[in-house]
Amino acid sequence: MKKLLHFLQKEPMLTVSVLAAAVALCLTPPSPALLGAIDWRTLGTLLMMLTVLEGFKQENLLWPLVHLGAGLGRMVSLSLFLVFGVFFSSMFVTNDVSLIIFVPVTLLLFCQGDKEKYILPIITLENIAAIRGSLLMPFGSPQNLFLFGKAQISAGHFMLHMLPLCLLSAVLLVVFVLFVYRRDLKETIVHQAGAAPWQKEGRLKRRVYVGLFLLILLVIVTRTRLWPLAVAVVLVGVLAVDRGIFKKVDYVLLVTFLCFFIFSASIAGNAGIATFLQRAVGGREYWWSIGLSQIISNVPATIVLYPFTENFAGLIYGADTAGLCSLIGSLASVINYRIYVRQYPQNGGKFIKTFTLISWAFFLLVVVPGYVLSRFWPFF
Repeated sequence: MKKLLHFLQKEPMLTVSVLAAAVALCLTPPSPALLGAIDWRTLGTLLMMLTVLEGFKQENLLWPLVHLGAGLGRMVSLSLFLVFGVFFSSMFVTNDVSLIIFVPVTLLLFCQGDKEKYILPIITLENIAAIRGSLLMPFGSPQNLFLFGKAQISAGHFMLHMLPLCLLSAVLLVVFVLFVYRRDLKETIVHQAGAAPWQKEGRLKRRVYVGLFLLILLVIVTRTRLWPLAVAVVLVGVLAVDRGIFKKVDYVLLVTFLCFFIFSASIAGNAGIATFLQRAVGGREYWWSIGLSQIISNVPATIVLYPFTENFAGLIYGADTAGLCSLIGSLASVINYRIYVRQYPQNGGKFIKTFTLISWAFFLLVVVPGYVLSRFWPFF
């Protein structure tokens, strides 16, 4: 029992998702229609992504970036590199994975350089960078992936509509980083490289992982119906080069999403709730997606609200903004919190305080432009 309670405390989002699914199933009993309503395509894509990116980490495929960061001697330069490393990588490897890659590097480099006092504001800005950078690409976040799969639009059309908010966020991130070091913009740091160079014997694995990653991107962009075959190819490919990777995949994240899919499908299948949402959501998608995300996170909120949406832009802009309000607003924020408190278990409250202050300042600057775009620049 103690081990179970410890596990549930360690995985709060999983606990919430399981409870939500259980409550929803009481409202709407399970049925074949419920199984059909689960977005298996998104779950399959996430499984492919998580598996291949574990291979990326295992083979240190991002070593050149880490080595470059370790060579930067000024705090402003290093922080901009880390923040925008998250910003751009989140567009391709999803926002939560980009944090899993860069936040530990930030902790390592800042601790080595005796700059721990800057860790909280910078990893908070990395959190914002993950949320706002990932909004540009159809596969940058799970909610983008889900909505892009539902919308009959091209990847170029999608990116064009997300570009203004992405550019605004990039400018604001630079301003925020400069504000952190406003007392001394030339402050220096001395540290050691935190990564080992590539080993020659791992060349085949690296090539396989890069090839599989490109396959995943192709499947997402083309929206092919052959995605189950792609899942099989990826799993077999990883099994062939390193079966140990499967022990490191974040299956908790997959189960969390499965539970949220069950929750959303059950809620949407309940006649009373569906009728209420049908009346309440239409025309207010932007604010509904932001508000509901603070209760069940932006991915399940997107799934729940989509069937009742009239303004697609309002739903997606709101979902991509919701993660700035609270930890629960985006799973990426919870992951960031987990990484930090694992090293500083006594600073959980301090993390939440810093996160809330900086994220809300950013939220207040972008929430109105997002609403204006949702009203006057529809996707369709």
